[in-house]
Amino acid sequence: MASTVLVVTALEDVTADWVIAALNEREVPVVRVDPADIGPGLAFSARIGAGAPAWTGRLVTGSREVELGEVAAVYYRRPTPYAARYQHLPAQQRDFAAAEARHGLGGVLNHLHGVAYVNHPGAVTAADFKPAQLQLAAQLGLGIPPTLVTNDVEAARKFAADHGPVIYKAFRGLPTGEDGHTGAIWAQRVDPEAFDDTLAVTAHLFQAEIPKTGDVRVTVVGKKAFAQQIAALDGALDWRRGDWDALLHAPIAVPASVEAALHSYLAAFRLVFGAFDFALTGDGDRPEDWVFIECNPNGQWGWLPDADAITTAFADILSTSTEGGGAR
Repeated sequence: MASTVLVVTALEDVTADWVIAALNEREVPVVRVDPADIGPGLAFSARIGAGAPAWTGRLVTGSREVELGEVAAVYYRRPTPYAARYQHLPAQQRDFAAAEARHGLGGVLNHLHGVAYVNHPGAVTAADFKPAQLQLAAQLGLGIPPTLVTNDVEAARKFAADHGPVIYKAFRGLPTGEDGHTGAIWAQRVDPEAFDDTLAVTAHLFQAEIPKTGDVRVTVVGKKAFAQQIAALDGALDWRRGDWDALLHAPIAVPASVEAALHSYLAAFRLVFGAFDFALTGDGDRPEDWVFIECNPNGQWGWLPDADAITTAFADILSTSTEGGGAR
């Protein structure tokens, strides 16, 4: 019976380290691999045929070797982009090699038969679009901010007039620059007087600012939910922009109907795990106090006070899969 957990992530990933340590304590076989190591640091072969309609073969890293048929669960974290492996090549060769690796090695790793994925990369991709997140949350009965996605300056001005004050959010973080560093654009208040025709260049997300009393991060792993109210000492609009070590945390109970909606949300996107952000408009006792902001389907949680309990929840799901149970 398959018994190995395959952890797909970059070399430096403290969050994955914690889960691997928990699995090691349970004596669950673990193999860690970064697909971008393809080459001398990672060799693989995979076979399939009419008489054997599931991928078989093996992965060989610098320190470990695993048969694909031994993999019971995949913990998909944050692997290095394939393109990083080929930065030394001319652009056309780089893009070709990266695409071949993604569709070949990635295509095999993402479609192992009968394997539990936490989370499946395809599900992560589908759930990573904020318009899809907001629509599903609203359909499930969760409160959401009035939202406009547009590149039309007149539509943006009208929205601001109807719903001001207005904040702007980027859909994604800043891509890697020439210096190799990435960045972020935090949620920020915007002045409609500054809107001009440059909005037409790309899509923008505007939301009515919620008169919030606080923020909450709800980390859902399988059937378990871990909720922490978060406050920045400077009262920042977006608590992520400051010193995370200086954030104030306090456990908070999630109303039953809100928690039920979160489990339905994950099920709709075929996710096992999600990091949900809410704005509170009251003390949090009532479901209507909770306003859905977004869900990161591959979010960070290692900095939270209940990180140990979250680690255990991940280890529970992954180790259960090696025993023949768990999501498939």
